[in-house]
Amino acid sequence: MDPFPHPIYLLPGWLNSGPDHWQSHWEREFGFTRIEQSDWEWPRRGDWMARLDEVLLQDPRLSGPGAEKAVLVAHSLGCQLVASWAEHSRHTHRVGAALLVAPPDTEREQAPPQLHNWRPIRRQRLPFASLAVVSSDDPYCETARGAQMAADWGSQLVMPGALGHINSESALGAWPDGLALLKALQDAARQ
Repeated sequence: MDPFPHPIYLLPGWLNSGPDHWQSHWEREFGFTRIEQSDWEWPRRGDWMARLDEVLLQDPRLSGPGAEKAVLVAHSLGCQLVASWAEHSRHTHRVGAALLVAPPDTEREQAPPQLHNWRPIRRQRLPFASLAVVSSDDPYCETARGAQMAADWGSQLVMPGALGHINSESALGAWPDGLALLKALQDAARQ
């Protein structure tokens, strides 16, 4: 049986995910689809939301009789993308679940100017199942802020301990624990 029966889309954060990032490992090893953005350096929230809509609308597996549900796998700013997109899109029914890893606090005082247009953080409850993974020592988000975002989004909170920003610098390789979380989300996406 296929451990990943749903179309899985990878949503990297600001500056994209490099070759050693767990998202890149998953793309190479499992063939998951990375959603490419036109500008990784100066990300515009509206442009990124439109691109996510476009990709989901182009996938024939997500429409018509017997339509499947996509699973979104977001890292960092990709988490803010999911929250913003879900608040505005008319196509959220195409998504069954989302794995939200290391959501950044774009409202923090030290946030780089490239991310200022991602304020305020969208906090509406997500219309699909979700897991939010919040590290205890993420330099881009205090634990309490990450936990509050998870609560606002209606996401199940997973706290794996001190993993930094859960990115390439965290040296997780293919991040087996993350894959286990993704597999658990598959059941939620079926409903």
